Amino acid sequence: MELTEIGRRAREVSHTLNNLGPGQKNSGLYAASEAILSGSAEILKANAEDVTAARKKGMNSGLIDRLALTEERIAAMADGIRQVAALDDPVGEFISMKPRPNGLLIGQKRVPLGVIGIIYEARPNVTADAFALCFKAGNTVILKGGSDALQSNKAIVSLIRKGLENAGLPSDAVQLIESTDRETTQQFMRMNGYLDVLIPRGGAGLIRTVVENSTVPVIETGTGNCHIYVDESADFDMALDIIFNAKTQRIGVCNACESLVVHRAIAPRFLPLLKKRLDEKNVEIRADEAACAMADGFVPATEADWGTEYLDYIVSLKLVDSVDEAIAHINRYNTKHSEAIITSDYANAQKFLNEIDAAAVYVNASTRFTDGNEFGFGAEIGISTQKLHARGPMGLKELTTTKYVIYGNGQIRG
Repeated sequence: MELTEIGRRAREVSHTLNNLGPGQKNSGLYAASEAILSGSAEILKANAEDVTAARKKGMNSGLIDRLALTEERIAAMADGIRQVAALDDPVGEFISMKPRPNGLLIGQKRVPLGVIGIIYEARPNVTADAFALCFKAGNTVILKGGSDALQSNKAIVSLIRKGLENAGLPSDAVQLIESTDRETTQQFMRMNGYLDVLIPRGGAGLIRTVVENSTVPVIETGTGNCHIYVDESADFDMALDIIFNAKTQRIGVCNACESLVVHRAIAPRFLPLLKKRLDEKNVEIRADEAACAMADGFVPATEADWGTEYLDYIVSLKLVDSVDEAIAHINRYNTKHSEAIITSDYANAQKFLNEIDAAAVYVNASTRFTDGNEFGFGAEIGISTQKLHARGPMGLKELTTTKYVIYGNGQIRG
């Protein structure tokens, strides 16, 4: 199907979705969830084709982890849709209603954005999450997934559309662009007449391409060069547990820790313990010169390491003399995603919270919690690292805009 036809159908359906009540939308979500569960064998078969092709191409283990589906991950995908159905519907909510001296009653109301385009890489779970959140917020969604996950995405979208049809709702609420050529992607980024907003999800290259080439308004979801700073007063056991979790629980996600910053005063005692703990998962530590002299097995870091999102069993390590130096280093090299401090010093914790420029800033907790579900939003559309419209995990409210509604009784302006 041509892009313009996809866009036309999405725009047409958006007017229908705008008028659906919470009950109708929830019935569509439950039906889509059931369709995914009943079609899990179909999804696994399609995903196996994608994973096999990815391995033949030499895709790294972190990206294959993002791509691969299991029965458990499909069940989680379906459960995520049901969780979105259980959330409060933001559409129609009045944010304010105030009378003016002339008798006008002026209010602000939440409404859907309209038609949302999403460009993403090899993460088939995004297909279900994006549909669920967009649909619950009354939006039509056009998906442009990566070629590496094409078969998986086709299977998932086909089942969701089947579920919507079973619920008596328009299947064009979700459409997938199946063409994988660059020209189609470029055309998609210029569909101003059909798209209201475009959201990229993926690596730095994809996001940069969309931001630089799109003529449609973009909500930028960022890459994650996430730091953990181990302060002079840190509890070592806590720090090791948090770092191990943030780095190794899932390496191919944007909220995984990629960079460590350690106070120089504790480094001689802490670094050997760190090396021993990360050796459990064979994590390569690329450290500055001073750190390399304090523990065996570190790899000398280059300037490029300070700003790299590895998505692999690799982490950078920088020694600093103070919390101020740590903050300066992190603000220089971070991607404004998620940053953490491990400390027992209240003043340093507050300073870190106040001065770090990021969407999510933690004290004594893993960066892996930057997630819509963990924040209580249900599934997320992405982690916005920009400052306009939305920042941090984007849930339902971030997929709405507002309109002013004005009640009068014959007022005219003099």
